[in-house]
Amino acid sequence: MPESPSISAVRDLREATCGPIGTPAVTNELSENIILTSLDDLHNWARLSSLWPLLYGTACCFIEFAALLGSRFDFDRFGLVPRSSPRQADLLIVAGTVTMKMAPALVRLYEQMPEPKYVIAMGACTITGGMFSADSTTAVRGVDKLIPVDLYLPGCPPRPEAIFDAVIKLRKKVGDESLAERRKHQQTHRYFTMTHQMKAVEPQITGAYLRAETQKAALAAAPAGQTLATDAAVLNPAPEMVQS
Repeated sequence: MPESPSISAVRDLREATCGPIGTPAVTNELSENIILTSLDDLHNWARLSSLWPLLYGTACCFIEFAALLGSRFDFDRFGLVPRSSPRQADLLIVAGTVTMKMAPALVRLYEQMPEPKYVIAMGACTITGGMFSADSTTAVRGVDKLIPVDLYLPGCPPRPEAIFDAVIKLRKKVGDESLAERRKHQQTHRYFTMTHQMKAVEPQITGAYLRAETQKAALAAAPAGQTLATDAAVLNPAPEMVQS
């Protein structure tokens, strides 16, 4: 029966065939007993394996998290532990419509989170205002006007599988970061500002904003101090006569 080759012979054969230059002896010996890695990889692995989210739900998109916390999807298998305090969270998940009145509270929660922190915008209402972006006077047209967003998750509402896909993509982003270049690559202008295209209405409702374009043109062409009959009837209606 032929004798099996020794470990050193197999190692020499591998170095001669695979790598003509060979690997350093110290590295080759240590790699069989310990794991060699960089500080960036160790730090990123620890962070992406234990993302603690702060769930900021305001509308129907937040209902999808009820399914994530159950045993079917098992939200905790990714190392995500929902927190109730922003000082213990490093991931902010905004789900639902954000109004003007809630905007300062959202910004304050984001500022209370420790660095590094990440934001996921979940749902159409969070990203663009959704169905409220056309004529609402209180809905914010995109949460990125208030806080920086790292990942957009469209849908109305997104399914639990889509949320898992967003978490996986965020984990890949965290794994590619570098401690030395974190401050260098940090964006300074991540806030997109856009004026709301809303029609301003006078505080005193006189019915003038309901006039047709022809009536507005006639009023503009009329001499100063002169009003149309229809305009005078609207602003100064005749008193009703009550028979006793």
